[in-house]
Amino acid sequence: MRPNKIREHWAAGRPVVNGWLAIPSGFSAETMAHQGWDTLTVDIQHGVIDYQKAVEMFTAISTTDTVPVTRVPWLEPGILMKVLDAGAYGVICPMINNREDAENLVAWTHYPPNGTRSLGPTRGLLYGGSDYPQHANDTIVVFAMIETLQGLDNLEDILSVPGLDAVYIGPSDLSLALGCRPAFDEVEPPVAEAIELIAAKAKEYGKFAGCHNGTPEYALKRIEMGFQFVTIASDARLMAAASKDALAQVRGGLS
Repeated sequence: MRPNKIREHWAAGRPVVNGWLAIPSGFSAETMAHQGWDTLTVDIQHGVIDYQKAVEMFTAISTTDTVPVTRVPWLEPGILMKVLDAGAYGVICPMINNREDAENLVAWTHYPPNGTRSLGPTRGLLYGGSDYPQHANDTIVVFAMIETLQGLDNLEDILSVPGLDAVYIGPSDLSLALGCRPAFDEVEPPVAEAIELIAAKAKEYGKFAGCHNGTPEYALKRIEMGFQFVTIASDARLMAAASKDALAQVRGGLS
C-alpha cells in the first residue's frame, strides 16, 4: 500500500504543513497541490463542497505527492466510510465530545477486527494500491476535533482511545465554547491556555496534535508549542489576501 507521508513525517520528527480547501474545484485543488503542501484537507463541513466534488478534488491532489485529507461534516459512519473509500488518507472529524464519540470514530474508520468499517474502497484501491484492505488500518490517520467545552472536559478520555491518532483544534469554535471572540491566531487567554493544554495532553498520551492557523507566523509558533500538524488559512482566504494585496499596490501607485 502507498505509504502515508503524514506518518513518515511524524516518525521522522517533522511537522506536517497542511493546506485547506473550501473551493469546490478540481482545478483549484490541483493548483494548490502543485505548490508543495505536505497535505491538503478537503473541507466538506464548512467548505462549499459536496461528496462528488470532493472525489474530483482527491483525484486532482493525487497528481502530486501531496496527501489528500478531508474534514467530514459530522460524526456519521456513512460519510466517514465514503471519504475513505474515495481515497482520503486522513480524516478530521468535528465535534468529538466524549470517549464514546472517539470510539465510534475509530470503529467507523477501521476494518475488523479493529473496527466496523465496511469493505469497498473503490477509489482507495487506485490511490493506495491493491493491498489497501490489508494495510488501511495502519495507514489512514484519524483526527478528533476538540472544539467544545464537553470535548475539553473529556480530553483525557478521548485521548486514551486506542486507534485514535491525533486531535485537531479549531480555535474559532473553541473560542466560542469558552465565551470568547472567535479567532484563529490572536486568541484570548482562556483559549490560549486550552490550546496549550491540548498540545501537552496529546503528547502525554502519545497522540499527535494539529491546529488551524490564520498565518504562517502562527503556524510556526504552534510548531514551537509542540503541534505536529499545522494548517495555514485556506484556498479562499489565501486568494482573497493575495488579490487584496495586488489591488492595494496598484491603486496605491495610481494615487
